[in-house]
Amino acid sequence: MESRYNPAAIEAKWQTTWAEQGLSQTSEDSSKPKFYALSMFPYPSGNLHMGHVRVYTIADVIARVRRMQGFRVLNPMGWDAFGLPAENAAIERGIHPAKWTYQNIAQMRQQLDQLGISFDWEREVTTCAPHYYQWTQWIFLQFFQAGLAYQKEATVNWDPIDQTVLANEQVDSEGRSWRSGAKVERKQLRQWFLKITDYAEQLLNDLDKLSGWPEKVRLMQANWIGKSTGAQVTFKTEVGDDIVVFTTRPDTLWGATFMVLSPEHPLVEKLTTKEQVTAIKTYQEAAAAKSEIDRTAEGREKTGVWTGSYAINPVNDEKIPIWIADYVLMDYGTGAIMAVPAHDQRDFEFARQFNLPVKVVVQPEGENLDGDTMIAAHAGDGVMVNSGALNGIPAGKEKGQSVEAAVQWLEQHGKGKGTANYRLRDWLISRQRYWGAPIPIIHCPKCGAVPVPDADLPVQLPEDVEFSGRGASPLAKLESWINAPCPTCGTPAKRETDTMDTFIDSSWYFLRYPDAKNDRQVFDPSKVNSWMPVDQYVGGIEHAILHLLYSRFFTKVLRDRGLLNCDEPFQRLLTQGMVQGKTYKNPRTGKYVFPMNIADLSNPVDPETGDALEVVYEKMSKSKYNGVAPGDVVNKYGADTARMFILFKAPPEKDLEWEDADVEGQFRFLNRVWRLVTDFASQKHTSALNTQHSALSKPEKDLRRAIHTAIKEVTEDLEGDYQFNTAVSELMKLSNALTDAPCKESPVYAEGIQTLLILLAPFAPHIADELWQSLGNTASIHTQPWLKADPEALVADEINLVIQILGKTRGAIPVPAQSTNEELEQYARESEIGKRYLEGKEVKKVIVVPGKLVNFVVV
Repeated sequence: MESRYNPAAIEAKWQTTWAEQGLSQTSEDSSKPKFYALSMFPYPSGNLHMGHVRVYTIADVIARVRRMQGFRVLNPMGWDAFGLPAENAAIERGIHPAKWTYQNIAQMRQQLDQLGISFDWEREVTTCAPHYYQWTQWIFLQFFQAGLAYQKEATVNWDPIDQTVLANEQVDSEGRSWRSGAKVERKQLRQWFLKITDYAEQLLNDLDKLSGWPEKVRLMQANWIGKSTGAQVTFKTEVGDDIVVFTTRPDTLWGATFMVLSPEHPLVEKLTTKEQVTAIKTYQEAAAAKSEIDRTAEGREKTGVWTGSYAINPVNDEKIPIWIADYVLMDYGTGAIMAVPAHDQRDFEFARQFNLPVKVVVQPEGENLDGDTMIAAHAGDGVMVNSGALNGIPAGKEKGQSVEAAVQWLEQHGKGKGTANYRLRDWLISRQRYWGAPIPIIHCPKCGAVPVPDADLPVQLPEDVEFSGRGASPLAKLESWINAPCPTCGTPAKRETDTMDTFIDSSWYFLRYPDAKNDRQVFDPSKVNSWMPVDQYVGGIEHAILHLLYSRFFTKVLRDRGLLNCDEPFQRLLTQGMVQGKTYKNPRTGKYVFPMNIADLSNPVDPETGDALEVVYEKMSKSKYNGVAPGDVVNKYGADTARMFILFKAPPEKDLEWEDADVEGQFRFLNRVWRLVTDFASQKHTSALNTQHSALSKPEKDLRRAIHTAIKEVTEDLEGDYQFNTAVSELMKLSNALTDAPCKESPVYAEGIQTLLILLAPFAPHIADELWQSLGNTASIHTQPWLKADPEALVADEINLVIQILGKTRGAIPVPAQSTNEELEQYARESEIGKRYLEGKEVKKVIVVPGKLVNFVVV
């Protein structure tokens, strides 16, 4: 064994040994309690970054500890492998997306192996593999059969030069195409949706079951679902068409003085009079070119056009004009609103812009608002006025009864009904791209949309396609692939050419891991139900809404299809903070500067402009020149040091600031552990523990207390909120206690050395196994049972009693731990410290804090 710590010499050896011994493979021993540890799987970009290192190290420590605690552990890994970057690589480099993707997977898997992560690679899944997306397509058909998948017209980003649909991330901040530079247009296309809104109430209510999730994430999901209660009201047009609106303030219906429809509303064309046709069409074209964010931005000038038609207000039969305006969105609510300008600021601004009437129906106490002279809408409390049967009723969010009274009146008169509305919209899953799972539908001129039979799955992506980035999707251009007979009637028909949103793939991957090699069914329900739900999920806060919400949705649908018996997929969730690097930024230009180009980092200035640079910590990024490649750290210090730093630097949910000096600190600590154990191993010490603890000397008792304190504290830190940083601190304390212990020949010292290595094993697995072997052990340290603290060892025979005079600490003395308050005072008075500071003084009061201190108040 080497006398000095050399990570490069031991880490590859142990990674090979663990793989040969199958230590990471999942036990199916049902006599053991299960623990499903899951890290969010990565997109195979080709290189790990420090954010990956953090999430996988955190999950790995949890998995390793649970194995040692006697759990059967599932700790799998896979690849979220469909997506736009691979298709872009095909366009730019002439390499097929599959080849590019699998090359990246091979590279990243090698990088993961170097970190010593104990993944069960026997259960690896890759979402772009046909044997995976076969079941993604099968699940889509389950949604289709349940009436949860449907097609409708929806708006997309359209590049008019390349004649292609763009993803949101392909549109720059100025609304131009990333490739052609054309001003992006908004265009209506027929697309596929999943009816997530059917599960809105369940998704909202079941957040209460997720006590193991951060409150912030649950709140984000609740806000995204966005439940609001109110009433659904039907307005009639003059020719008898229905316009349905939802309002949270049905009590203000009597103050509605106009209506506003989305420019895309299906009734607009019918409602537009001859005189208004040109103005309406011009406005619709302008609205179509704007993004949703632009259309709904706060504070922007209100625009709109009158259709020339009127609706009848159902509560007072007043005729009110119908307008269109781009701030009303067709796919939110009903695409129509009633406008109450006296009590809604947006409606008020619109009314003032176009000289529309403002009618007060909620009068604040002690005031007399006049719609003609108001300078802003009144959205607060008051009393109902000008509202028929509601007059005199208190109105407002806190003490008001007007909303309830309005709903009651509407239902009694058949004018509307109380209901709930959700901000959540159905999930648009169509993508007009190649590199995704094909939607398994055939469009027949006779039968309509027909599902591909299960026996014909997967609908595989063809390989003989051309990637140009222009025109329709590569699939839509391949006639040999598109043309197919109808599975029902045999008529010549056409395949669906859209592929699925990649969020579909990641919404069920955790259900495949328990039965990853099943080629007969999506998974064996008995196997999946024996592992689900996931006990601990670890991933970034950026997935707090979409991925987690969609996964919850899929779980509930598959439960309702009889495939699962759990309501929620992830019992506990840890959202780790970002890894930040030191960044040099020119505050005047906003540009980042490469550190190697800065002459003096202690006084950094921009080499081009001479401006003083700002030094800040920001999320690691190539564009900010602040990234640290995991491979560089592993090559210099070893994987164990990288793991220890990642875990020690900050609590897992907090952002972590990368400091080379702190990495060095962890490397030095592991070197101290190496020397401590190798020095011990080189001597012929006994490893048998002295069972007569009562006969131990004071140094032995002190050391044994330090050993079992470390066991207790580290174990507690690895439960609950996972405080890995303080757990590493406890390891350092135990190392220091062993270094300072005068009883190195004692069996207690041997116990301490073994304890240090077992507690260290989940954090720094390679060095722990190497040193464990040096002690003469043949089985891997990772097969050892986790230690339990001995309560007797934690009881101190002596404590350090602090002596204070007038609240100021003057020293401390050792005293028996079980001393009474009276005895503690006596010890303090009779000590040299007490005698020195109390001599010649009158003690007015004595304050004793049991087990801690004695404070003398003197005059």
